[in-house]
Amino acid sequence: MPKEKKFYQYHEPVDFRDTWRIFKIMSEFVEGYQFISQFRREVTVFGSARTKSTNKYYKLAEESAYLLGKKKNTIITGGGPGIMEAANRGATRANAVSVGLNIQLPREQVINPYVKKAQGFHYFFTRKVMLTSPSQAFLYYPGGFGTIDEFFEVLDTMELGKMPEVPIGLVGKEFWSPLVDFLKKYSRDYIGSITEKNLKLFTQVDTAVEVVKLVEKTKERAFFRELSPTNLSTGESANWMIFKIMAELVEGFDFVSNLHDNITILGTRSVKPDSIYYQAAYNLAYKLGKNKYSVMTGGGSGIMEAANKGAYEAGTSSIGIGIKTFHNNKMNDYLTKSLNFKFPFTRKLIITAPSLGFVAFPGGFGTMHQVFEILTLMQTGKIGKIPIILFNTKYWAPLDKFIKEILAKKFKTINPEDTKLYQIVDTVDEAIKIIKKAPRNLKKLKK
Repeated sequence: MPKEKKFYQYHEPVDFRDTWRIFKIMSEFVEGYQFISQFRREVTVFGSARTKSTNKYYKLAEESAYLLGKKKNTIITGGGPGIMEAANRGATRANAVSVGLNIQLPREQVINPYVKKAQGFHYFFTRKVMLTSPSQAFLYYPGGFGTIDEFFEVLDTMELGKMPEVPIGLVGKEFWSPLVDFLKKYSRDYIGSITEKNLKLFTQVDTAVEVVKLVEKTKERAFFRELSPTNLSTGESANWMIFKIMAELVEGFDFVSNLHDNITILGTRSVKPDSIYYQAAYNLAYKLGKNKYSVMTGGGSGIMEAANKGAYEAGTSSIGIGIKTFHNNKMNDYLTKSLNFKFPFTRKLIITAPSLGFVAFPGGFGTMHQVFEILTLMQTGKIGKIPIILFNTKYWAPLDKFIKEILAKKFKTINPEDTKLYQIVDTVDEAIKIIKKAPRNLKKLKK
């Protein structure tokens, strides 16, 4: 039907063997690291670009940044309007360093007038690395898909041991409490994908005084610490990190260049083979395999193992994209192809780039981050629209309610039509039906 065709507005497929793409990405890393290495006592502020100057959270962000600026903190934002403008404005009032890391969008986002030092980026993932690499604290004000994505990315990176645990402030309990309640009731208590310790990584606050008190506890972070277990910090050592990032990108792009009709399945590692979710993930991957789709996961246990097992037994490509951590790195036994990454951001790019669609089973910080990142990329026009399927109403309904009632209706940080970028299903057949609507084999990549 015409309406369905309009939804799946696919872009041209990415040529992963395009050498210039690699150099463009690496130039953003080099220039980005050179830019942010000059700052100290950094606090990164996230929030909606749509927040008006009359809004109480605009005023709160400005006042908080002003007080932090007076204490010689550098304020870093995405450089745009709304909450970002408010924080840069407060920093400028305090004569503090006011930084903006802007993103180039199809609908141009102009840097706000209160940014005193700026750097622009084409790629979301390089920009997000720069927003998080140096900071000794993170503040999240009410926002949309991008803010939620950035929140879960920082939590996921900390949980993986790739970033030191620094204070995270969720500013505005009326906005954040429904999401926190979902994490407690469903992610922690129902599915076991996160722990009580994970929930202590962030604090909800409501006032500028609470914000300052939270940040005052922090210390200057070693630059590049999260990139190197050996704490390489500056100069030539940092340059070697750039080459390691480049090596992972080249190897990753070469790996996915031969994949086609790929569906990525996300979900927690905490479920056992007797779980209804394990069986559903197995059945979905098996049917996808029989329909000649390849299946990609993070390569671990739980939902990932179930999906890889289903794909393997269906005779299709069963792919695992793993991450090297200090935790258990064991990949499951049902992979026909696999690749491991050191850097979370390179892995995330490779697990995202080749997929025709995503199916998210109940999961934790990593699953949430991946879902909201794809939603952000589609919402901002960075990628074409692809199926985003959330499996199981019981688990996802509270998050769906948060998106529709808090983001779209009450705070208006997303448009009502943005809630149609994902769909919730309860059966494997429903998921298969949605996936089949997306076009396949758009164009073979040139060797």
